[in-house]
Amino acid sequence: MKCDKCGKEAITYIRYSGAHLCSEHFTDFVERRVKKEMRRQINLKRTKKIAVAVSGGKDSMLSLYLIHRFFSAISGLEIHAITVDEGIASYRPPTLKLVADYCGEMGVEHHIISFKNMVGMNLDDIVRKEDPLTPCSYCGVFRRKAMNFAARDIGADVLATGLNLDDTAQSIIMNIARGDIERLARMGPHERVQPGLIPRIQPLRQIPEKESYLYALINRIPFSDSECPYRQRAVRNTFREIINRLEDETPGARYSILKSYEQMKELLIQKYPPVTLKRCRRCGEPANGELCRACMMEESLKKRTEF
Repeated sequence: MKCDKCGKEAITYIRYSGAHLCSEHFTDFVERRVKKEMRRQINLKRTKKIAVAVSGGKDSMLSLYLIHRFFSAISGLEIHAITVDEGIASYRPPTLKLVADYCGEMGVEHHIISFKNMVGMNLDDIVRKEDPLTPCSYCGVFRRKAMNFAARDIGADVLATGLNLDDTAQSIIMNIARGDIERLARMGPHERVQPGLIPRIQPLRQIPEKESYLYALINRIPFSDSECPYRQRAVRNTFREIINRLEDETPGARYSILKSYEQMKELLIQKYPPVTLKRCRRCGEPANGELCRACMMEESLKKRTEF
C-alpha cells in the first residue's frame, strides 16, 4: 500500500477515514488533532505550569511527550510529571523507574505520590481485605485525590491525563448505562475552575488507542505495556468490549459517540451546574458533604480492619 499523501510506503490504514498513511503523514495526522485539542483546552495567557499525570503506559507517556514537544520552548511555562504509586508490588516499581528516567532525559521534574503516604495502605493491602468493592473502585477514587493533591501542591494550573478516544467513549456509554447523567455532565476536559480542584485537560481525547500505540512505536517513545494485575476485575472491561465491537462493525463509532456528547454537554451543564464544594473535615480536600469520597472509603476500610 502507498501513502495517499506522498506515495511512500504506507504503514497503516485508517478505517474510519479510508486513508493509507506513511509514518511521516501518520505522525502529522495525530499531532494536528492533539494541537487542535490543546488550543481548545489551554489558555496560555493564564497557564504557567502544566502537570501531566504519567503512569508509564503508552497514553500517558505520549501525552507527556507531546506536551513537552509543543510547550517546552515557551518562556515562563513549566511542565511537571506526576506519578501515583498505588502500591502494586508486581506492577508499579518498573514503571516508576521508566517514568523517572524519561523525565530525566527531557529535563521534566518528576513527582511521586503514594497511596501508602496518602491513605495509610497500599492497593495490595486493600485487595487482601477481600472487600466487596473491586480494586478499581478504590484505585479510581484514591488516584483522583492523589493527582489533584499533587498537582495543587506544585501550583499547577491544569492537570493533563492520558485519556484517549476509546477511554472517553467508554466513559460516556458507562455513565449513560448507569443513568448517572450528573457525572456525565462533570466529565473533562474542565472549562470551569472549582476551588481546590485542578482542571483536567485531555490532549489525546481525539486519538484512538491503536493510533496512540502506533505513534509511540514510530517515534520511539518508551512505555510499559504491562497490565495491572487487577485489571480483569474492572467493570469498564464490559464497556471496552462494547465500544470495540461497535467500532469494528461501524468504523468511526467512537467519534460519533464523542461528537454526540459534545453537542449535549452544554445542556447537561445547565441541568447540572457545578455544585458549591465544602472542605472535607478529615483531610481538607474538596467534598460534596462532610467527608470526601476517598476519606469515606478509607474510614470504611479501617473499621473493617478493627473488627
